[in-house]
Amino acid sequence: MIMDRVALILAIIGGLNWGCVGLFRFDLVAYLFGGQTATVSRVVYTLVGLASVWCISLLFRERDEADEIV
Repeated sequence: MIMDRVALILAIIGGLNWGCVGLFRFDLVAYLFGGQTATVSRVVYTLVGLASVWCISLLFRERDEADEIV
């Protein structure tokens, strides 16, 4: 499902950003989009948060055998 992939990509972006914050005290999203309070940064943070909530549903879905092979 395309929504699963988009959510997973956004969650990975968020995870990498938090890794940069934790290791280097560098917020890549804020750097790219003009600070933490910039509108675009806040939209990205919100999308990453929503994607993370969506990814929770991936934990509880049943899979077909065909899906597991691919």
